[in-house]
Amino acid sequence: MHSAPFRLVVTGGGTGGHTYPALTAVRTLQARLAAEGRALEVLWIGTADGLEARVAPAEGIAFTTVATGKIRRSKNPIKLASPANVKDMARVPLGVLQARRAIDRFQPDVVLATGGYVAVPAGLAARMCHRPLVLHEQTVRLGLANRRLASAAARICVSSESTLGLLPESARAVAVVTGNPVRPEVLSGQADRAVQAPALWGFDRSLPTVYVTGGAQGSQQINELVGQSLPWMLQRANVIHQCGPANEAALQARAAGLPAELAARYHLAGFVSGELPDVLALADVVVARSGAGTLAELTALGKPAVFVPLASSAGNEQVHNARHLEQAGAAVALTGEVTAAGLQTAVGPLLADAHLRWGMAERARAYGRPDAADRLVDEILSAASGQPVTAGAGRRGEPFLPR
Repeated sequence: MHSAPFRLVVTGGGTGGHTYPALTAVRTLQARLAAEGRALEVLWIGTADGLEARVAPAEGIAFTTVATGKIRRSKNPIKLASPANVKDMARVPLGVLQARRAIDRFQPDVVLATGGYVAVPAGLAARMCHRPLVLHEQTVRLGLANRRLASAAARICVSSESTLGLLPESARAVAVVTGNPVRPEVLSGQADRAVQAPALWGFDRSLPTVYVTGGAQGSQQINELVGQSLPWMLQRANVIHQCGPANEAALQARAAGLPAELAARYHLAGFVSGELPDVLALADVVVARSGAGTLAELTALGKPAVFVPLASSAGNEQVHNARHLEQAGAAVALTGEVTAAGLQTAVGPLLADAHLRWGMAERARAYGRPDAADRLVDEILSAASGQPVTAGAGRRGEPFLPR
């Protein structure tokens, strides 16, 4: 006779940074329970216009929305009391009532909140319904939603050891370093499979390969920096450039003036999807934004990276992420006014020196946690069974070291 299904409420989303770690945790928990002959039932509480509204139903996960409001940050208290903020804050109590109703009906064993402003009403409702709340933080510093919910949490799962020192004492008592879950398919790429694609037949395997990405929509800033540096870069490397669908035509026109030998080493793509694991396996250096998901993937793979942080990211988080790895010698961070010359100064030594790349890769890998999803699932199951946080839990989050 099978045990009763494990019931999980997931809340969080808005962006991929909050949505995909939650989805990876759900898949990992499902596999863990299936191995024990147990089923998993999931309800995702999100917003109608966030990424989670597409992702959850596509994965066959029950989905419901609640009212919520985005709190616009400002150091100026007058701006914090702006009409838009006041209107949004007034929606939160309604969202809490709606989330409480959903949680009361669903009766979860645990509630997992991965951030984004939708997590606030659902997290508060979890406390009102006396359901254990597990927070997961992807970035070095706790995001706004997780800061609001920290006092209600049975577990605060963080992605970086350095986060522990930034937490108040009360939060540190329930904090565990799990890492940021990485989709398992990202870790299974094969470089040889990537170069067999017809588009890459012109690549010179004696040269290193650079993968440039600005995220799904591309980055105008990174595209411009790389566009200006193309002839210089292609004399030293093969380049796979994921530029965003809207930017492809302009970059294609720019590349049309390249000599044939260099053009053969340049592959431009609006979007890289199923082939991404193979592209990452092939890449010797990555030029990218420094969002939490990107950092988790590149450190799990041990990839040397040159980060161009998004300066407008919430709480300047991308700059903190990039500098954190740069201080460990695990990446290069380009902040402030970034120029094509600055990009070339950062990338050049890595392209010229395989030993330098290897050293940076090893230091990046030391920060990677390929087992982060399993660690997070451990904490979800532990919180559901009412177990206290293990003494010295922070030690379990020591950087993953290559065997």
